[in-house]
Amino acid sequence: MAVYFECFTKTEMTREELFEKSLNIDAHSGSMAESGERAVDGVVTGQIALGEQVTWQAKHFGLPVRMTSEILELDAPRTFTDQQVCGPFKKFHHVHEFFESTTGTLMVDQIHFEAPLGPLGWLAERLVLSWYMPRLIRMRNAYLINSEH
Repeated sequence: MAVYFECFTKTEMTREELFEKSLNIDAHSGSMAESGERAVDGVVTGQIALGEQVTWQAKHFGLPVRMTSEILELDAPRTFTDQQVCGPFKKFHHVHEFFESTTGTLMVDQIHFEAPLGPLGWLAERLVLSWYMPRLIRMRNAYLINSEH
């Protein structure tokens, strides 16, 4: 059974600025400094585009993790979707949407993921990943809207 959650982030940035920042590999690496996440294959710096892949390497819970994601859909500056093609999850699908508002931009992250390992994965989803994954997305988004990157 998959986990689904949404994160809502408001900023005074324009939709175009936030959209571009969200596709920037260097900005993502900066936002995940706590876990040492860095791009090690595919697009490893600058902007990632439709059909391109990036492989991330990080440590979460003291364990090394590698995950390759691909940009499956892109409609600038409204939305893009990335999905794991290889990595720790049975499934990982992330839709990023950007809406103009009277005060700037509303970014909505919609994430579906499923852990592997059947009943053990289900337990990990419920006990750890269901709070840990939204925390990572909130950290990433706070970095994006507050950094000069």
